[in-house]
Amino acid sequence: MAGTQYRGSEIEDVDQFRKDAKGLASEREKEIGQHIGYRYDVNLVPDYERITPFLKKYIEVMGWDDLNWLEDIHMGYEEGAAAVFDRNINGWVRVPEHIELPDNQQDRDMLARELLVKFQMSDRHPLGTLRKAYSKF
Repeated sequence: MAGTQYRGSEIEDVDQFRKDAKGLASEREKEIGQHIGYRYDVNLVPDYERITPFLKKYIEVMGWDDLNWLEDIHMGYEEGAAAVFDRNINGWVRVPEHIELPDNQQDRDMLARELLVKFQMSDRHPLGTLRKAYSKF
């Protein structure tokens, strides 16, 4: 989101971290020689006017009043590629290149939430593989 900051990194453009994959903007990042992945504004309150139809249905099915744990999910960037962090596998899941990114962070965050839920429910998710291998029933 334009005009936001995170630990000394000024976020000037929604595509800033896609254009500059290395992205060592803050003094701390330069000191440690790597970028800090959570530079986007994690304090953004989700705009429920921008919720995707999939997420709206997902919330209804889950019986939630809001996005629940998905509020903490934001679009991030790994080596210049849009990605969402999956805490279950402790890794970034890159957004497929054919998916066009919206031009604002709120819509990107909603897209990241939707992609994360879909990935976690898919057969490609590593936890699904573990479940198949070790499930007793």
